[in-house]
Amino acid sequence: MSNYIVEFSKKVQTALNNLPVNEITKSLNLLEAVYERDGRIYVFGNGGSLALATHWVSDFNKTVFSHHLDDHSRRFQAIRLPTTEEELTAWANDIGFDQVFAGPLQNYLHDSDIVIAISSSGASTNVIEAVKLAKKNKIPVIGISGFDGGKLHELADAKILVRTLKGEYGVVESVHGAILHLMTNYFKDYFNHLWTINQKKKKKGRRSF
Repeated sequence: MSNYIVEFSKKVQTALNNLPVNEITKSLNLLEAVYERDGRIYVFGNGGSLALATHWVSDFNKTVFSHHLDDHSRRFQAIRLPTTEEELTAWANDIGFDQVFAGPLQNYLHDSDIVIAISSSGASTNVIEAVKLAKKNKIPVIGISGFDGGKLHELADAKILVRTLKGEYGVVESVHGAILHLMTNYFKDYFNHLWTINQKKKKKGRRSF
């Protein structure tokens, strides 16, 4: 049993040691740009990836500006698709499961927005349909995938691939969770830094009178 624990930990650690740093950096830049143009972030995935998307939206919307909520009238707007389980089952039952993300996305999408698609295999048809819709509308796509990346890796503008053997969902999803937490922590620290600088400028300005 102890060997199993060690081996799993090694796989996760290896994946963390080989994060695509340049692609994650590109993703952070894309997210900063969508904030500057007051756009929205739409994020989705199946199964464990949907759980990660839901968790990230909860963290990102609450945590980034949590220390200085009153000083930021404009904040990130991260939205999980579909927004409710009722909407998911309605699209799946009435239109088709391949449209459970693309259908709602088409209702909301604007030029200022961005999409984050999460798929361990990178091959889920419903994820790819939504990504194709975003690409058709010239909306940037951050693709967070695993294994060999699949079609999602091919289509995404920022390609965050956690490369593993096919089927290692536990490793991929564990590392995807870490990457999503990294995004949240980065922007929390970034805006805290800007707030500190602005506070120093204000104090300096008051002393000059």
